[in-house]
Formats: sequence, structure tokens, C-alpha cells
Amino acid sequence: MNTIKYKSLEFFIIFILIPISFAINYTLWLKLLIGITGFFYIIYILFKVEKEKFKMKINLNWIKFCRETLFKFIVLALITTLFVYLNDNKSLFEVILNKPKLWIFILFFYTLFSVYPQELIYRTFFFKRYSNLFKDEKLLIFINALVFCLGHIFLENFLVIVLTFFGGILFALTFKKTQSTLLVSIEHAIYGSWLFTVGMGSMLGFPS
Repeated sequence: MNTIKYKSLEFFIIFILIPISFAINYTLWLKLLIGITGFFYIIYILFKVEKEKFKMKINLNWIKFCRETLFKFIVLALITTLFVYLNDNKSLFEVILNKPKLWIFILFFYTLFSVYPQELIYRTFFFKRYSNLFKDEKLLIFINALVFCLGHIFLENFLVIVLTFFGGILFALTFKKTQSTLLVSIEHAIYGSWLFTVGMGSMLGFPS
């Protein structure tokens, strides 16, 4: 399971073949079965083969992380607010103002059942498992962002693909710097929640 050939085939199946297959029109139940099976396979490899452990790193630099994330968030907030205002100003903060219960529910569901599993797969598993396949760090980060946006291709939304590619670069850099699934999940949740809050939910496939 740890040979280069095995890992290369595994990478192709998990991060290329399966995401592309999800963009094809076939039964949802089969897609769910493939997705769930794949997720449990990843968990098995991560914790049984790669010997990853659930642990809270006590030496995390929270102040530096918060400062950097706040700066990136402010830039994102300014750009996306202007984008929504110019393209669909009726949607600007529409959900939080008119459907606050839906807003709270979506953010909770999104953070717990979407963000954390994604970061476990695309950052923790990916970097633990495939760092030796892409020894150039810049290439590794680029490939990670590429497969992250490919994982969203089933939404058939060009804006989602663009955002997840650049988001993938940011999250990959954060994970490489912190080696923390928790911190990169917090960052991912903040940015994703903001996009829904500012009014881009309908553009990105959120219920709105």
C-alpha cells in the first residue's frame, strides 16, 4: 500500500477518476455509495497505514494565524461584497436578513459535514500520503488546489471551480505552514460561510 505505483493509482482513482465520474449523470445512490466507501477507505489509510493520530497541537501560533486569516478575510470580504453589489445587489446579505434560521442551519451543517471532511481528505490525507509523489513543494500545492477544484466539478459551476482553485492554494499553504487540520478547517469555514452570508449562496449551490 505504500509503494509509488500503488499510491499513484490510488491518487488517480480518488482525486481524478471519482470526481470526474460524479459529473456524469447516473443514479445518486450509486454516487453516495462510492463517496461513502471512498471516505472510509481514506480514513482507514490515514489512521491505520499512515499512522495519523487525532491530537491537538499545543504549540500552535494562534495569534499569527488569526492575524493572517483576518487580513485575508478582509480582502475577500471587500472583493466579494463589491462583486455581489455589482452583479446581483438584491442578493446582498439577503439570507441573513430575511432567513436567519436557514443561515444558522446552513453554516452549522456546512462547517461540520462539509468543511472538516474536505480538509481531512484534501489537506491531511493528501499531504500525508502523496508528499513523496510531488517532491517540488510548489508543484505539490498546485496539484492540491487543482484536485480540490476538480472535486467540485459535479456542481457544474465555473465560479465554484475558480474559487475552489484559489481557495485550495490558500488552504494548502495554511496546512503546510501549520500542519493543523483544525486551523485550516477554521479558515475554510470562515471564507465559505462569508460567501454564503454576503449573498453568493445561489451562485455557489447553497440552499437560499
